[in-house]
Amino acid sequence: MHCPTCGQRQINDNIRFCSRCGFLLSDVAEIVANNGISPYKTFSRLAPTDSPRKRGVKQGGMVMLVGLLLIVPIISILMPFMGFPVFAIPISAVLSLMGGLLRMIYAWMFESGDPTFPAAQTIPTLTQNQTVPKSLPENQTIPTDVYVPPSQGGWMTTNNLVEPPSVTESTTKLLQKEK
Repeated sequence: MHCPTCGQRQINDNIRFCSRCGFLLSDVAEIVANNGISPYKTFSRLAPTDSPRKRGVKQGGMVMLVGLLLIVPIISILMPFMGFPVFAIPISAVLSLMGGLLRMIYAWMFESGDPTFPAAQTIPTLTQNQTVPKSLPENQTIPTDVYVPPSQGGWMTTNNLVEPPSVTESTTKLLQKEK
């Protein structure tokens, strides 16, 4: 396999980065392994999903449908066994109809009607122009010839800073105090 950026031949197909330019080769290896078909979905292949408005209308319809075809019959069947009052059936029917209708109205009034592409922002595209430096960056350090050794006589060595005391000096002071 060759690097698509610089043309460097790679040792094997398991290398993740090009040894010459540093280009990421793992995606290229997957495309080569899949006979040129990208394992990632690209923006052009994504089918637009329903708009938020359309999803809201569908949700409202499902609330009405489930309420009328599932909840109302269940309440009417369980009414003699559970002791539900007689007005529970019409209340559940009205609540499911009103809930679904309110959800549909909210979707029509406040939600966007544009189709969305949910995965388009998260999928990396392999055709983006990537700027990869071809060489090392410019010299960013101070060269060594700027540093010069200190001039002779300007510096004192550590031996010249303090004179070491004499061993006999302290004993002489002790002898002078006794007298």
